[in-house]
Amino acid sequence: MKTMWWREMRSLLIVPMFKCLVAICLVISLLVFVESLYMNIVVIYVKLFKRKPEKIYKWEAMQEDMELGNQNFPMVLVQIPMYNEREVFQLSIGAACRLVWPLDRLIVQVLDDSTDPTIMEMVNIECGKWATKGINIKCERRDNRNGYKAGALKQGMRHSYVKTCTYIAIFDADFQPEPDYLQRTVPFLIHNSELALVQARWKFVNAKKCLMTRMQEMSLNYHFTAEQESGSTRHAFFGFNGTAGVWRLAAMEEAGGWKDRTTVEDMDLAVRVGLHGWKFVFVNDVAVKSELPSQFKAFRFQQHRWSCGPANLFRKMTMEIIRNKRVTIWKKLYVIYSFFFVRKIIVHFFTFFFYCFILPTSVFFPEVNIPTWSTVYFPFMITLFNAIATPRLVLFSSYNHN
Repeated sequence: MKTMWWREMRSLLIVPMFKCLVAICLVISLLVFVESLYMNIVVIYVKLFKRKPEKIYKWEAMQEDMELGNQNFPMVLVQIPMYNEREVFQLSIGAACRLVWPLDRLIVQVLDDSTDPTIMEMVNIECGKWATKGINIKCERRDNRNGYKAGALKQGMRHSYVKTCTYIAIFDADFQPEPDYLQRTVPFLIHNSELALVQARWKFVNAKKCLMTRMQEMSLNYHFTAEQESGSTRHAFFGFNGTAGVWRLAAMEEAGGWKDRTTVEDMDLAVRVGLHGWKFVFVNDVAVKSELPSQFKAFRFQQHRWSCGPANLFRKMTMEIIRNKRVTIWKKLYVIYSFFFVRKIIVHFFTFFFYCFILPTSVFFPEVNIPTWSTVYFPFMITLFNAIATPRLVLFSSYNHN
């Protein structure tokens, strides 16, 4: 009797429910594949037709004016938020202070939220060293850590000298821009009044340290070469990466500045600025050195922030995006569907649910057919798309590197 009851329930309820879940996963699998294919087609188009930012937007090298001297160079603020960064603070401060830009047109602002007195003193000494070399460097601290990085950046914007600046470059404490960084990025903002952000690519100095850093390099290289490149080329919009970018101060202020309502304050700012009609440009040829998390705890924390933060932001901003009157309906659809729904929400849910639950459970339901294209072909193609962004990691041939 019990066996008959179970068979009846299995046939009428459990199997149809499982078929429904499989069907949903197949649709999501198709959406993820099409989105990945679309981004790679855009990248191929950019490569074939050489659609570099310099060809899309006006760019002219900055030169000293014979009459005005350095006054034709805009004031630039370089912000470096940090928190107990004992290992890297000297590198980041040093790299910022070595940026090639007229000294009287550059302000370096170190936003030190450190709680270790020893590190705080070390940061003071480093800032003092560069101040004696003529660098206009400010070390700003606050008596709390409200809002964390977003709170520090928000507080840093309140200082009176910030109002004298036109553009703001932001670098995390483990980032080291090349000396010509401002010379290669700021001209985009100067000559194109519609641009609010110039984003550079990340280059990883410790990518070969372990398997985890190699996998991160592959994933992030794909993020830049496919997601950022396609967003910049087709929609002049993408998510700010929180560092290695130069902002137009007026655009930031128009959108309301930094907010600490989510753990992805950088994406929050980018979406709000984009909804005000501003454009962004990604410059793949400009790379900024940085470090990847090499400890699993740090990697887990980073991935949690990157996975949960966008979903929370999407929840808070969905209606704001829909009601927006400043951008076209196509851009709103792109932000809602491609930028948020597929890339930031669906892909994370699908990867876990389909491969860790549906496929293992399918052995108990032999009558449910799961197509090979969803379990083999699509995953293989998506993995191949990711690997192409970092060719040396295919088959992990770089393990032979000494």
